[in-house]
Amino acid sequence: MEKLVISLVNKKTKKLPVTYFVLLTFLLSTLSLSAQSLPGINGKEYTIGDITVTGTTTYNENTVITFTGLKNGERIFLPGDRISKVIKKLWDLELFSDINLFITKIEGDVAYLELNIQEVPELNNVRLEGVKKRKAEDLKKDNGLNKGIKVTENLITTTRNFIINKYKKDGFLNTKVVVNTTPVEDTVPTNKVNMLVRIDKGDKVKVDNINIVGNEQLSDAKLKRAMKNTKEKKFWRLWKRSKFIQSDYQDDKDALVLKYKEKGYRDARIISDTLIVEDDDDITLNLTVEEGNKHYFGDIRFLGNSVYTDAQLARQLVIQKGDVYNGVLLEKQIADNTKPDANDLTNLYQNNGYLFSSIDAVETKIQNDTIDFEIRIREGKLVHFDKITVTGNDKTNDHVVYRILRTKPGERYSKELVVRTVREIGQLGFFDPEQLEPQFQNPDPNAGTIDINYPVVEKGASQIELQGGFGGGGFVGTLGLAFNNFSIKNIFNKEAYSPLPMGDGQTLRLRAQASRFYQTYSLSFIEPWLGGKKPYQFSTSFSHTIQFLFDQRTRDVSKDQKFFITGGSIGIAKRLNWPDNYFTLSQAVSIQHYNLQNYNTGLFTFGNGSANNLAYTIGINRNNTSVNPIFPTGGSEFNLVAKLTLPYSLFDGVDYSELAEERNTIESEQDALRDQGNTEQANIGISLLQDRIGEIDQERFKWLEYYKIKFDASWYTALFRIGNQPLVLKTSAEYGFLGAYNNNRGNVPFERYYLGGDGLGATSLDGREVVALRGYPNQSLIPLSRANSTDFENDGATIYNKYSLELRYPITLKPSASIYMLGFLEGGASYDSFRGFNPFQLNRSAGAGLRIFMPAFGLLGIDFGYGFDPIPGTNDSNGWETHFIIGQQF
Repeated sequence: MEKLVISLVNKKTKKLPVTYFVLLTFLLSTLSLSAQSLPGINGKEYTIGDITVTGTTTYNENTVITFTGLKNGERIFLPGDRISKVIKKLWDLELFSDINLFITKIEGDVAYLELNIQEVPELNNVRLEGVKKRKAEDLKKDNGLNKGIKVTENLITTTRNFIINKYKKDGFLNTKVVVNTTPVEDTVPTNKVNMLVRIDKGDKVKVDNINIVGNEQLSDAKLKRAMKNTKEKKFWRLWKRSKFIQSDYQDDKDALVLKYKEKGYRDARIISDTLIVEDDDDITLNLTVEEGNKHYFGDIRFLGNSVYTDAQLARQLVIQKGDVYNGVLLEKQIADNTKPDANDLTNLYQNNGYLFSSIDAVETKIQNDTIDFEIRIREGKLVHFDKITVTGNDKTNDHVVYRILRTKPGERYSKELVVRTVREIGQLGFFDPEQLEPQFQNPDPNAGTIDINYPVVEKGASQIELQGGFGGGGFVGTLGLAFNNFSIKNIFNKEAYSPLPMGDGQTLRLRAQASRFYQTYSLSFIEPWLGGKKPYQFSTSFSHTIQFLFDQRTRDVSKDQKFFITGGSIGIAKRLNWPDNYFTLSQAVSIQHYNLQNYNTGLFTFGNGSANNLAYTIGINRNNTSVNPIFPTGGSEFNLVAKLTLPYSLFDGVDYSELAEERNTIESEQDALRDQGNTEQANIGISLLQDRIGEIDQERFKWLEYYKIKFDASWYTALFRIGNQPLVLKTSAEYGFLGAYNNNRGNVPFERYYLGGDGLGATSLDGREVVALRGYPNQSLIPLSRANSTDFENDGATIYNKYSLELRYPITLKPSASIYMLGFLEGGASYDSFRGFNPFQLNRSAGAGLRIFMPAFGLLGIDFGYGFDPIPGTNDSNGWETHFIIGQQF
């Protein structure tokens, strides 16, 4: 007898079709099987004689039969509900692509069954075309396309839809995905397939037009500006692209409604929005808004407050009766989630111990256009810190981290102190600031306690500084070693070397710098917590420099003409609590000894002699920049520093006015001799008079007398986010002034400002400060008062100013390598005196650059700067300059 098919199951719906019953009744009647006795569908009860499994499967026959739940000798109705449930159960396993159940023969009331199945093939290899390799790997992972997975129709459909929807969210509305599978060819038959996924993303569609209907109170332009990321296609739009991204569009619709709420239109809403596809490249967005009426704040009552009075809370809220309704402002004044240190009501409570407080604004009455509010406050119990822990500091000793924690066990909870602690741990420089996230543990509202753990991730602290650049007479190279988490107490402990004794937060720096005409060596040590009890930073340094005479015109170096500079300093810095606790007061005493040997220049007229520089430096600093010192996203830093010597001219008994008068007379006599022409007698006279000038200047500068004031400030502002990263604007300004107590004694030939280039060699040599100004050669910009003269000798300047705008965007901020790109506008100038000072007459430049911070090398960078103004001695714009930075310079 031929097989009787009793399962004709639709593969897509996995349900028995109605025609099955008609066909089965016909077959049964043909075989003289009584269908009248089957309950409901005229079936007949049989005993299962045997079950065999055929088809393509890697499973054992007994395993498959076990899946069915059928057993030999079992009494079942054929056809019947039991068979339907068995087949459904097999489909639900998602292991088979085809299932059929046959009656192979019937002997009396015994039926023999055959289960024919086709097993779902396994995935052998998968290949994605149309996307980059890295993106392909991500898509494989997201869809679980692993070798050995069962390739079902559902898997293919899900994969296709996932990829299409993923790219549609990114603005690729025309994405096409084709998934093909092919059997694996092998000598041994296998049930495996290879999968090929072809992806055609197409181009991102652009927003051709945004049409807004229904707005009368706010203009189209104002509403479109509120949509920060979805912009119309304009030829002049360079920064904000007009490409359509679904998630950004949804955020922008919310922003549009918020714009209305800021202006008092509490009930404003978007009642419809439509996306119209114009062609493969362009779409139009149509939005219909309903503005509603303008509203105003009415009475605002505070309920539940006992810690603060109504008047105190009202001052913090800064919203008064009669003000135009602003739902966004009200929300921010209660709890601004965008700023952890915001000046809002929630932080007012949380900064004073009420961690479990909650504040809600509730509308209580709406009369005409006025809304009354109740600010309902649940203060909760006063909370204190219980256990404070730090974990993850495998290299850094506990006391280095614990001593800077502003959250102490037993003290009142303060959100402000938690935020401040995270910032100061990050600014240590020993841990990855991007992974600093405090963990609140064991909150107990009844006991009023909470534990906090600060998990840290160590990063490399020691650095090698390799720095090079061209300027000031040739190539200048620097080699430095900075051990920023040093432990000097273990310097004689052999077991602490791995490779160096580390962990106590101290800094030890060794540095050597050299060019064709100078060599300088320095050693410095910093202990941030002198004595370990209070944050008194102790620092000391020693340096030695050999400088040779360099001729700017001939580019020659004379090693027979040189001077030596040997010096050291000792300093201490203290954190202040006034005006606020972001201030630091620093003081230092330094001394340098200058020994000149046959070294005559325009500034140094005493070619054989010496000078001494004993100075006191006092500085005030305020730094509240955000957590990451490499890439601050907010805050500011201000520095005001004064360097002062003793006023020797008040008590050394020398009449400097007489010396100045004598010097002026000698210079006049030299001019008269020069007018006689280049004769032997005149030259001898000039030389003798020059020797006397040297003697006078030796007397003037035996002990240097000056005062030096420098101010610099930087502000960091996160403008908006591009992707997941912020675009940050750094604004900075610098000013420096070198003056004399006694005008008859005059300005010293040391401690001057040299402008231009990458800043290489800063505060080296004769105490000079090299000020970076990209787009120009190093130290090339002489004072503007000399720019139009024939004297291009760079003797430095006594005054300078500099302004800078820098846009920064991070590519990655991982601890292994932090990378950001930047664009800049700069301007600066130097001057001989205040008479020539003009803050608007600047050497201007612009350009772009890249910074890469690696823990072992510090900051590596390259800048391409274009100087818009000529350097002295030229007539045209300086043009392009390339600057390299290799070393820790933030």
